[in-house]
Order: sequence, then C-alpha cells, then structure tokens
Amino acid sequence: MSSFRVHVASWEDAEAIVAFNLALAWESEGLTLDPERVRAGVEAVLRDSQKGRYWIAKNGSTPVGQLLITREWSDWRARYFWWVQSVYVAPSWRGRGVFRALLREVQAAARASSDVCGLRLYVHQENRMAMAVYERTGFRRAAYAIYERDCA
Repeated sequence: MSSFRVHVASWEDAEAIVAFNLALAWESEGLTLDPERVRAGVEAVLRDSQKGRYWIAKNGSTPVGQLLITREWSDWRARYFWWVQSVYVAPSWRGRGVFRALLREVQAAARASSDVCGLRLYVHQENRMAMAVYERTGFRRAAYAIYERDCA
C-alpha cells in the first residue's frame, strides 16, 4: 500500500478539486455539473478562507482524496459547527484509509480551535456506502432533516 499525506489545499490543487467535485456529483447523485461553475466555486474557496477550506490527501504529488470544511455559527452553543462537505476519494484509493486520514487532520484542527463545537455532514439519502463509512468513523445520524429551497 502506498502512503499519502494530508494538508490544507492550495491553488496548485484547484484542478484536482474541480475534477473530484465533478466525479462526486456524478457518482453520488447522477448529476452532471457545469465545470466552469464548479471551478468558480472552488476558486472562491481557495481565495477566501471564510467561505471554507479544502483538505487534500496526496500520494506524492498525486491527489487521491479531498474534503471541504465550511462553518455554521450555533447561537445555542456560541461556537461553530464545521460542516464536512465534498468528500471524495479516488476509486483506486477507496478502502485504504484516505477518508480516515482526512478526518483525523480535520478533527485535530477542530479540537485545537476554541471556537468549534463539533463536526456535521449531510449525505444523499440513497448513498448507503457513504453512510456506512461515516458511521464507521464515528458520525451518528442526527435528529434533523435537511430541507432546501432554491432562491434563483
């Protein structure tokens, strides 16, 4: 098994993140996204850490997995929840500890921050494989359902 390292993503990782996000949308929900819109979204995060922060796993210089952290203020807890989003591991690297390593780094950063109260994520209701991975890594199903409404 090859080794990999995890770090906060930089501009050099942008194309890999775009490609991972396009693959993620297709694999998890059967969605074909507009690559230029995804690129604009990724670049916005890389330009402005207030929007979020990507973490990337690499084998040498080759990206093998990613996740995005965004923040949500909790007025009940007077701290932030970090939302784990855009989780993707390259197919040939699945089952090799990439997500666990990404999560371990994110958890360490969250614990080191005095303004973070927990991690949350959402998953498509039919993505059973992802649900099983999340449960094996310590996440539990919350008592909340997510609703959304487009504003466009």
